[in-house]
Amino acid sequence: MSTVETARTALDSALAALDAAEIDAVREILSAAGLVGSTVRFVYVGLDEPDKAAVLAHHDGAGLAPERLARILLLDISTGVSRDVLVSLTSHEIRADTVLSGSRGRVPILEEEFAEVGVILAGDDSWCAALRARGVDPAATVCVPLSAGSYGIPGEEGRRIIRVFAFRQDHPEDHPWAHPVDGLCAYVDIIGRELLELIDHRILDVPDEHGNFQDPALAAPGFEDLKPIEITQPDGPSFRVDGDRVEWANWRLQLGFDAREGLILRRLRIRDGERYRPVLYRASIAEMVVPYADPSPTRFWQNYFDTGEYLFGRFTNSLRLGCDCLGEIHYFDAVLSDELGMPRTIPNAICLHEEDYGTLWKHTDLFTGVSEVRRQRRLVISFFTTVGNYDYGFYWYLYLDGTIECEAKLTGVAFTAAYPPEGSAYQSEVAPGLGLPYHQHLFSARLDMMVDGVANAVDEVEVGRVPVGPDNPWGNAFTAKKTRLVSEAEGARDADAANGRVWHIVSTEHTNRMGDPTAYVLHAHQTPTLLADPSSSIAARAAFTTRQLWVTRYARAERYPAGDLVNQHPGGDGLPAYMAANRSLDGEDLVLWHTFGLTHFPRPEDWPVMPVDYAGFKLQPYGFFDRNPVLGVPPSAAAHCCHPQ
Repeated sequence: MSTVETARTALDSALAALDAAEIDAVREILSAAGLVGSTVRFVYVGLDEPDKAAVLAHHDGAGLAPERLARILLLDISTGVSRDVLVSLTSHEIRADTVLSGSRGRVPILEEEFAEVGVILAGDDSWCAALRARGVDPAATVCVPLSAGSYGIPGEEGRRIIRVFAFRQDHPEDHPWAHPVDGLCAYVDIIGRELLELIDHRILDVPDEHGNFQDPALAAPGFEDLKPIEITQPDGPSFRVDGDRVEWANWRLQLGFDAREGLILRRLRIRDGERYRPVLYRASIAEMVVPYADPSPTRFWQNYFDTGEYLFGRFTNSLRLGCDCLGEIHYFDAVLSDELGMPRTIPNAICLHEEDYGTLWKHTDLFTGVSEVRRQRRLVISFFTTVGNYDYGFYWYLYLDGTIECEAKLTGVAFTAAYPPEGSAYQSEVAPGLGLPYHQHLFSARLDMMVDGVANAVDEVEVGRVPVGPDNPWGNAFTAKKTRLVSEAEGARDADAANGRVWHIVSTEHTNRMGDPTAYVLHAHQTPTLLADPSSSIAARAAFTTRQLWVTRYARAERYPAGDLVNQHPGGDGLPAYMAANRSLDGEDLVLWHTFGLTHFPRPEDWPVMPVDYAGFKLQPYGFFDRNPVLGVPPSAAAHCCHPQ
């Protein structure tokens, strides 16, 4: 093996997700240290990533191999004591062990706690009486445990809180979301195993109509003549896979997976001539929150951080060929830790395939008669996760021309409520007596940039309108206005569709043949940011949702836009804290945090299961190449263009 190949393998190994043997080693090390007992649960186990500079230095032969570290969050379910532990898998030693106070957030919610809430409430007389007052048999209900947020409610100090709604389930195959038992909410201390407060606001009728979308009686006619679509690649796919490394067309990258963030893309490089040039060091969905609009006494607190509070990577689906993915597919399994510290494998967690994407470029020339067309295709890397009622697909697309696109696909069952007889300003009625509350889905993509290296800057570029005058006598002129973001004090930005605002991530060390900085441009979709009042709890806890773009200087510990421990955190951590130092952004190693998403005013067509809705963004080369980089794409063979007559 060559020196270059040795370095490449070491670099890939330093960033690889923990495997089953390493998870076993983590458990054994903690057990030997006396940190694991019968009531201790592994909330999170994941790679504690080495510093970016150390990784790149080692790749260049200028440093030692980074120590391989695992981060573990532990919770003792009998006492509520939680710990943040750092374990060296290189030396098999504990590097740090911190007991968490809980004053600045708590460890995420356990799956075990989901089940335990129902047991606690089933034994509470006041809860059961409130259900019976609504004509509901407690034995015919399911409890939906939800993250509590932070509202300064007396009696909750120092406690691990879960808030709970009830839904009636008419039979084992019945989807309970159709039957919300509304006007009722329980606040539960999950460690003390007690009902702290019962919010019994009003009695509303429980909607009766079922929402069992698999019932053939609900199926609309008209689709019987749909013929199968088969995606075939007779010569096989164009990508190559070696472990977690992928090569496709002009792209190289490494895949990772984490219980908190799910799919991670690492070290995206694109070929230009004989060189592979870096574009992105790391990309992931680092946080997402779903804030609801209903201010009623039982619902004002509804907002869920599906990554920071629930670790949505844990709920990743095993994908199925022909249903979730079409064509020549390569699947990657994900290995995570269960709550007892045992490795568990999610088969087919990540789907990799390529697909046709229409016309890449085309021209029929008036003067020469030349007529040429090339077809675009893209590499698709995706996973799906189900968090309670909603299902989220995250799709990363790499295109032949260097474009990178991220798309979130939202489907599943929208969260339900009883629609009050007097109507509601905060819900849509989608079935008799059944409401879907208004809400938002706001995602944060963490984009650790590396455009031609780590020396980058961000220019905000928008339309410059030119008034009529000596230089614009006919009033037709407009230009591009460019502003360099020089420090973190300027790094929180809003999108502006009226002025076509975009952000160029430029190299401060490399130029193209025209002498301009090589760059990629971030195109944001123009959708609302957080609609809650700036004084609200959710605005403090999810400050990242108040702007479309945040730019920070890279720091190893700054991983999550809402902070490290989100569950019951009062707010102030994450991006506002990261940017308080007001570090320079000009010619530095930069991270972009892009907020994107959608605002959902549900419609009847969203019930009983929601057709996919979409949100996303794209990164596109801008002067990164000296000319159109896909002139070398070969024309399609005639046999693949049309059916013979």
